[in-house]
Amino acid sequence: MLALINKTANGYTATFVRNLDHPREKVWAMLTDNNQLKKWFPELRVDELKKGGSFKFDMGDGSFEEMEILGIEQFAILEYTWGDDIVRFELDEENGNTQLKLIEKISEITGHTPRDLAGWHVCLDVIGRLLDGQSIGSRREEWEKWYEEYKNAVNSVQK
Repeated sequence: MLALINKTANGYTATFVRNLDHPREKVWAMLTDNNQLKKWFPELRVDELKKGGSFKFDMGDGSFEEMEILGIEQFAILEYTWGDDIVRFELDEENGNTQLKLIEKISEITGHTPRDLAGWHVCLDVIGRLLDGQSIGSRREEWEKWYEEYKNAVNSVQK
């Protein structure tokens, strides 16, 4: 399911929703445990898991971008900076199943925005597959398909 992209007073939001047949403790571990995180986002790691702590993004050239944790509520909310933007994960559990919501607050749409949105889309799908014990397949092929969809979605919201 494509993210819902909306214009706001301060920019844009992209909201992704995934319904997972797993308890939120398992989903939370995918977002916060470095051993799980590296399975779906190998460039990202938790440095200090607390408000004011950080995630580090490996730029691939020996440098790291630090992203400050703005909000954290165990098994429920994880929010951190992402460049000029903010990424927020919300977990709601009902009957042992978890709704995973990713809300990216985007300050400005750029040529890179559809690429990032397609990347998040694929990452969330990979989390679901990993939790289900399924194979991942080609992320690149999936990303290319979703990139075209997100280019159209971003163009629509800018009009």
